[in-house]
Amino acid sequence: MMQAPRIEQIGHEAEPVIVIDDFVPDPARLRAAAEVLQYDVMGRHYPGLRAQVAPQDVAAYLHPVEGLIAEVFGFPAPAAVISAGYSIVTTQPADLTPIQRIPHFDGFEPERVALLHYLCGEEQGGTAFYRHRSTGFETISADRHATYDPALHRDVARHGLPGAAYISGSTPIYEQIATFEARPNRALIYRGNLLHCAHLPAALDFANDPRRARLTVNTFLMGSRQAAQQ
Repeated sequence: MMQAPRIEQIGHEAEPVIVIDDFVPDPARLRAAAEVLQYDVMGRHYPGLRAQVAPQDVAAYLHPVEGLIAEVFGFPAPAAVISAGYSIVTTQPADLTPIQRIPHFDGFEPERVALLHYLCGEEQGGTAFYRHRSTGFETISADRHATYDPALHRDVARHGLPGAAYISGSTPIYEQIATFEARPNRALIYRGNLLHCAHLPAALDFANDPRRARLTVNTFLMGSRQAAQQ
């Protein structure tokens, strides 16, 4: 049975992160579905592979939390699904591009929400959130990006490019403000414009086999633009 949601406000901006344990009644069924799919590269920035989740499965796990998401993030109606995919991390640290070595954001819109569902265990790492030190930004909007991007370039000129590794903890450029460990069948729900990154252990298996890899379900939602800006 789904546990009572816990809502944590993180950082100076006090953005909410919803944590739900025992998110779906039968996570083994989702794992079984994930293990027989064909995985492909999706986009230039994600350091791994993804495969689409069946629409009926998306509807089933979203329905119980639609009202909660709308309430917490200020939407007058359930958010619309942008995409939903099984994801596995497959890129070795030595092969990361510079942009993959720092925290990222999913989009500028404050109404964009990410639902991250772990189908892996705590030994395969959780998710961390960050503050950009020189600007103090924890979320990146379109307006803030005009300040953030040149500031980040100045930071890199001063401190150098991050080493070929997944970010882990605070650095000269970013301060880690919160970490949530992975647990089987745990879900995190947060605004996509928060600076965040997977928090990975050094011994992670980067195999492209979902039976061994860090397997998650990544669902992206879009709420009402008007309500989110109020």
